[in-house]
Amino acid sequence: MAKGVLTPKEIRNERLAERIIKNLKRRNMDAFYCPTATEAVKKVSELIPDGSSVTWGGSMTIRDMGIPQVLKDRKTLNVLDRDDAPDRESVIKIYERAFTTDVYLSSVNAISEDGVIVNIDGNGNRVAAITWGPKRVIFVIGMNKVAQTTEAALARARSTASPINASRFDIKTPCQVDGVCHNCNSPESICNYIHFLRNSPQGRHIVVLVGEDFGY
Repeated sequence: MAKGVLTPKEIRNERLAERIIKNLKRRNMDAFYCPTATEAVKKVSELIPDGSSVTWGGSMTIRDMGIPQVLKDRKTLNVLDRDDAPDRESVIKIYERAFTTDVYLSSVNAISEDGVIVNIDGNGNRVAAITWGPKRVIFVIGMNKVAQTTEAALARARSTASPINASRFDIKTPCQVDGVCHNCNSPESICNYIHFLRNSPQGRHIVVLVGEDFGY
């Protein structure tokens, strides 16, 4: 294919992203579309001013895109990375400090075409920080996480993201056994907190859509 010619998937992603961005802005969220991960990483870094304190939730999207190292390499940021913590107690302290950071990064389990963001948590620290605390929340979302409706977004979070994450953490839940959500009450469940972000009343949420598949 000639350089500069978009594939059908790229055309679809651009058109769908344009629609989602309009819907997010109606919900008082600023939003951007980046066709590639490289452009998305650059945009995320641009959105974080020098001198900011920044941390993130347990996102494979953010890790796989290399965002943590890019932010650490800037040397002008106070980066809190729980992966560098020596023990569980230190991890908990980073969880707590997240609520006073300037910027909190996260991906999502799903987003509807009309801009509702859906997340499911086991511990609740991520959805808590999304809801309250950090001055700014930046979502980094691969277009593979777009669902047609809010109901479809919830279904994706429960039936796709959660079983995969259960396998990633190797926890003993029914969905880890057969890949299907059983709406369980397992003591090891990672589906304890279900969070819908409909609007950003203080305008503190920003979305960066990525025209590539990232995360679960």
